[in-house]
Amino acid sequence: MEKKRPYHWQGVNKNGQAVSGMVHESSLLAAKYQLQRQGIQPTRVQRQRTPLFRRVKQTITSADIAIISRQLATMQQAGLPLVQSLQLIARSANKAALGQLLTQLASDVESGQPLSSALQQFPEQFSDLYRDLVKTAEQMGAMAQVFYPAIVLLVAAVVTAILLLWVIPQFEEMYANFGAPLPWFTQVVINLSRGLQAYGGYLLLALCLVGYGFIKARRRSYTLRHRQDRFLLKLPVLGTVLQKAALTGFSRTLAATFAAGIPLVEGLVLAAGACGNHVYAKAVLQVRGDVIAGIPLHLALGSSQLFPDLLVQLAMIGEETGVIDDMMHKVASIYEAEVDATVEALASLIEPMMMLVLGILVGGLVIAMYLPIFSLGNVIH
Repeated sequence: MEKKRPYHWQGVNKNGQAVSGMVHESSLLAAKYQLQRQGIQPTRVQRQRTPLFRRVKQTITSADIAIISRQLATMQQAGLPLVQSLQLIARSANKAALGQLLTQLASDVESGQPLSSALQQFPEQFSDLYRDLVKTAEQMGAMAQVFYPAIVLLVAAVVTAILLLWVIPQFEEMYANFGAPLPWFTQVVINLSRGLQAYGGYLLLALCLVGYGFIKARRRSYTLRHRQDRFLLKLPVLGTVLQKAALTGFSRTLAATFAAGIPLVEGLVLAAGACGNHVYAKAVLQVRGDVIAGIPLHLALGSSQLFPDLLVQLAMIGEETGVIDDMMHKVASIYEAEVDATVEALASLIEPMMMLVLGILVGGLVIAMYLPIFSLGNVIH
């Protein structure tokens, strides 16, 4: 028998009132489903935290998260299953707390949860941005592609900071004895280094405060999350991928729930949560309201303006022939194939683009520092 764990939840009941409480279930997904069956639309479900005095004393740092992200990306590229990858990394973890965290993630994923949902239990270790990237990767079928660019950008930022804070000042001290004006590019980099040394701490603090404030505001404000997701949908290329990924999640979940015998009204609630986008989640819940009012599913989808004609037409065929699950599976397969094709094309560009960014940053700083040496002959004469 599966061990049930306590989950704190917040949500909205059938009367539109904000409610909260605790539910004991075997997984986060099961807890959400239990609440939905009770007529509660959960807005936040989080596993009860262990009291401080019972927690493992070892601290999981951002460096630990970066390392396991790189390991996970490597294993995903090698084709290992996600659960097995998490278990392997957990066994090799050098911290008991990290091993426990990864083991819990592996258990939750094995029980049917997406990794992005399982990560919600550990908000202190995995930020909103990290979880959003993982959720996007899951929907696009590109886990390895998302982890890799994050690591490359992190390395680029660290290398650039090291050069500006410690290497550039050494060159500046050496060039101070030249007695001649430095090339403008070199002077710009030196000024940038001085500024970072003088105000880098304040800049880092400001960025942390802004990031923390945005995360807090995003968690508390549905309007902010909705506007952010709406903005992402309008972006070129990425917006199209996110739209089709949302349609894939919606169609696949609706097909699975309908095939499992779950009533359409309840299935739409689960499908809304599978969209991964608040704009589409809200639209699906509006469709649910129309269905409750007696409007056929395909008409409700068509009136939303967010669902393409293909999906609407196949939903109509499914309703008329009694095979909605088959039609939704076909829709999901179509959009999943389109997403995979787009992501594959983008993935082929990600690595050279990341290396180009890294090369421009580091190469530009190196060139700036050696320009005075190249013109040393002119200075001497």
